[in-house]
Amino acid sequence: QVQLVESGGGSVQAGGSLKLSCAASGPAYSTYYMGWFRQTPGKKREGVATIGSGGSTIYPDSVKGRFTISKDTAKNTLYLQMNSLKPEDTAMYYCAADRVWYELGSGYRYWGQGTQVTVSS
Repeated sequence: QVQLVESGGGSVQAGGSLKLSCAASGPAYSTYYMGWFRQTPGKKREGVATIGSGGSTIYPDSVKGRFTISKDTAKNTLYLQMNSLKPEDTAMYYCAADRVWYELGSGYRYWGQGTQVTVSS
């Protein structure tokens, strides 16, 4: 079973940057597909970045060019670099993992507890 722990959230002004980390533990971590998601109260969870085998990545238009997902297999850590942040990026951010690549869908089996990102105007 994979365990995921996010960190790096916080409060930042619009235009600023944050880098989220997701520390993973469990067997065969490097073989899992992973993604970052966000959710605000009353809204559906939204995929904001995912990374597949070979390092291929997918982003929705809302964050493309501003967010970058990366994975350090040696450190068992997934990252999300967020630049040019906007107030609408405010949300709880979660990382997720599974042996099946759901791309930006939320079908991943393993989820972290989340880290809050707040962007003020």
